[in-house]
Amino acid sequence: MIASNTKRPRNVDTPRAAALLYGDWGTSKAYVIGLAFAVAGYSSFWLIAAMCVLTALVGVNYMAICKHYPDGGGVYASVRHRSEIVSIVGAFLLIADYIVTAALSALSAFQYVGIPHPEWYAAAAIGLIGAINIFGPKHSGGLAFWISVPAALVVLLLGAFCVPHLGAAVHNLQPLTGGFWKNWTGFVGVVLALSGVEAIANSTGVMKLNPGSSEAKPMVTKTSTPALLWVMIEVCLFTALLGLAMHALPGLAINKDDVDAPGNPGVRDYMLRYMGQVFVGGALGTTAGWIAGWAVSLVFGFLLLSAVNTAIVDLIAISYLMSRDGELPSGFQKLNKHGVPNLGILVATAIPLILVLAVKDMAGLADLYAVGVVGAIATNLGASSTDRKLGLLTWERLLMFTTFLIMLAIELSLFWTKSNARVFTVTVLTIGLILRGLAAEQAQRKKAAAAAAAAKLAAAGPAPAAAEVTVPHPPMEHVDGAPILCAVRGLGKTLDFALEQARETRRPLYLLFVRTLPVLSSEDYQRKWQDDGEASAVFTQARAQAAGHPVFPCYAVSDSVADTIVDITATMGASQLILGSPERKGLVSLLRGNVIRQISQSLPEDIHMIVYA
Repeated sequence: MIASNTKRPRNVDTPRAAALLYGDWGTSKAYVIGLAFAVAGYSSFWLIAAMCVLTALVGVNYMAICKHYPDGGGVYASVRHRSEIVSIVGAFLLIADYIVTAALSALSAFQYVGIPHPEWYAAAAIGLIGAINIFGPKHSGGLAFWISVPAALVVLLLGAFCVPHLGAAVHNLQPLTGGFWKNWTGFVGVVLALSGVEAIANSTGVMKLNPGSSEAKPMVTKTSTPALLWVMIEVCLFTALLGLAMHALPGLAINKDDVDAPGNPGVRDYMLRYMGQVFVGGALGTTAGWIAGWAVSLVFGFLLLSAVNTAIVDLIAISYLMSRDGELPSGFQKLNKHGVPNLGILVATAIPLILVLAVKDMAGLADLYAVGVVGAIATNLGASSTDRKLGLLTWERLLMFTTFLIMLAIELSLFWTKSNARVFTVTVLTIGLILRGLAAEQAQRKKAAAAAAAAKLAAAGPAPAAAEVTVPHPPMEHVDGAPILCAVRGLGKTLDFALEQARETRRPLYLLFVRTLPVLSSEDYQRKWQDDGEASAVFTQARAQAAGHPVFPCYAVSDSVADTIVDITATMGASQLILGSPERKGLVSLLRGNVIRQISQSLPEDIHMIVYA
């Protein structure tokens, strides 16, 4: 067998990594500013400023985590080598975060549109995005990149129109009142949208390597550090700017948990749209203000829906990976024909959908959100800062431990003050630990069954020795020239055509079978084609059909088929790549994506691609 790389190629560059992070951090402006005003009124800027400082602290710490965990630094991966139990708790806290992220982002997207009963539209959007992912995980790196560009431009323009009003904002700014505990509780209530750092830490395994580094000693700081730094500066600067400019809006009044504006009741959940209407409308006229408001709504609406997709994909991936590690029942590993675990997609879609219908309110979802993300980040920072084997600099370790203490204090405060958050998180942890117990019981039963089968075979006596089968190495004396590579999914006319081409041109043929999985575990790196029934059948039949012509099996396990095909084709030095025309058509092809188009865009120019229809 030709040795092939089972790792997904490191092709995530700085702009795409930044876009994934911006999809979470950048969207916080959409709702955190209004939520802060509902808590502290015209003194809310101080809470927003404190949240921006915390965001910067977390960002700096995750720069260090990405540096020291170039193969994945999320809480589940980075903590597991120290304590499986702690890593499991961190993972379930992260799962709680992803669940609420999907619900919160979907609800906020339709709050900005201003339609009645936005929770119903949010639930429908979650269901639709989940259905699309049945046909393959829709990684939102590219989508998030294209959406983040207009979102950043809209924020920049809105910030420019806010600058002339900063004098009035400072005049209206009031000091915090009510004592430390009241203000601490208000601050804890607006600590939102930090989970993006966990997503980017998990992605270090597919980031581009630094110049001069290798897979043996990987470093990805040239990708991860600028991505974190760019987004961190934008989020902290413009969230603070817009949070201060909000104080220039006259007549805002707290109404229970909401915020009313003159002629616009309930603007808490679409404060940026209202700011665009007032500030742009005041400068350029009512029509321009109306256009600006809708531009803000549409751009942030799409960005928030992209965040829903990212959360669902992350839920599928982490549940699959935990199942492969024996921490969840094996049902989360069973894949449909598109390489997606059916149980994982069902859970990742149904729970956020039910949650958004049950809570219906941004403030309520925000309470549930913070306890999960803060707990996951605190777990990661606490475990990493106290790991003496991790080569942290002294200042990095001290800063990380200090940030951990702050996050721990926030988490304890959320448990103490937010009863719904406490119930939600304890429920997620309890269900998760029960599922872990079921997985352990399932593994024990399999082990006992295997032991019983072995004992039965031993009692029956030794089996007759099987004749050793040797596969002759294909002769190479009758072939010359660069090889042909054919990517196959099964037996059929594509394979027949590839064999015919190889014989006619007297060139060796590499047959590539890619087993698609939603995420790779350590077991997949050691997987052989002999262990894969479909691949084994294809390679055995192909060698029989070849009748002595050199045919080499090439097997890979990947979560990105197009990238893997391109990578192995170039590695094998093939001059031609033969692909079968996809059988799926219409909507299915649109939903799953066109692999052939993705390959053609990445394939080196000196390699010719033939699509056999």
